Amino acid sequence: SGIDDIKNGKIPFSRIGILVGSAMEDYYLQEVSSGSRNFYPLTSVTEAYDKLLNGVIDASFMDIGPLEYATTHSYCNLTLVGADFDASAFGIVYQKDWIYAKELDVNLLSLREQGVLDDLRAKWFEGGDCSQTDDSGTAMTVESLGGLFLTFGVISILSLLLFVWLKRSIIKDYFKSRKRGRSLVITPNTLKEEHSQVTVAE
Repeated sequence: SGIDDIKNGKIPFSRIGILVGSAMEDYYLQEVSSGSRNFYPLTSVTEAYDKLLNGVIDASFMDIGPLEYATTHSYCNLTLVGADFDASAFGIVYQKDWIYAKELDVNLLSLREQGVLDDLRAKWFEGGDCSQTDDSGTAMTVESLGGLFLTFGVISILSLLLFVWLKRSIIKDYFKSRKRGRSLVITPNTLKEEHSQVTVAE
């Protein structure tokens, strides 16, 4: 079902393809095999796909981006299993102190907030020649925020009405006492004074 099956030995280590000289090889040696090179060595990503299709290896793991693209566009007989276990993101490399660095950051953030990056991901990594289920984007629109505030407002009003309904007898007593022209304030001191007056009167 994922990396845990590989770690637990459910797949023979000799049938796990690892790209030699890659970050995945380092990960495998440190996290899975404790330094033992008991995997099937691969020299290229294309070789990994071919060995999987030909039944030479049962599993391989690489960066999620190229795998998603390959399994939705070219290698429809292959599929991704399990959850991401070493999440990473695409990066853009530029020179230090590049004069447009801040503008690039702001524009990328804007594209992410507008959902453009989600649309590009869906276009290139999910919507290929192979049939895949579409995931909706995660951009927050004004309409969805408006719905959130509307829901909050309705819940607040209902909570207030419920509070008034549960305290209606206290509220009635308060308004009756105001109508008679006296206040209904009871404190421990006034109770003691009234009790002592009653005792003296007897």
